[in-house]
Amino acid sequence: MADQHPLSETEFREIYHRVPRLTVEVAVTSDQGLLLTRRAIEPCRGMWHIPGGTVRFGERLTAAVDRVAHRELGIEVLESRMLGYIEYPSHWEKGLDSPVGIVFLVTRHAGTLAVSAEADAHGWFHALPAAMHAEQVRFLEESGLAEPQPDGAKSADIDSRRMDSGD
Repeated sequence: MADQHPLSETEFREIYHRVPRLTVEVAVTSDQGLLLTRRAIEPCRGMWHIPGGTVRFGERLTAAVDRVAHRELGIEVLESRMLGYIEYPSHWEKGLDSPVGIVFLVTRHAGTLAVSAEADAHGWFHALPAAMHAEQVRFLEESGLAEPQPDGAKSADIDSRRMDSGD
């Protein structure tokens, strides 16, 4: 599939203001922590997040993970496993869209990290930065990929599910 987005910005808005948008979230970890990028583009410019992107029509989830990891991080995914999902009520409450992100943990990858221009910063985190979607914070804390916030605050309106892999 070509790297260019198959929808114009207008088509994207018209469609995803009416129906949920399926995304993949690419969680990469190392001894340094969890890799996050800070968005340099709208929506949500300046927010730290798990790298991710929209699943294209007819695209398999694992192919979307491979595409997003290559485009946003410059890495080749060799192994990954699905961890669960994140719903984003904060998006539709702000009039954006209604994404549901399927989170994949990249357990093995190749290549040198090269973050795309869609991010103005990246970093490895054990404790999550403040400027993050509450939905991602909760999922990452509950799945053990990040340390709980010091104050232990959680948002009651967030629904995220972690899948046990049976490992």
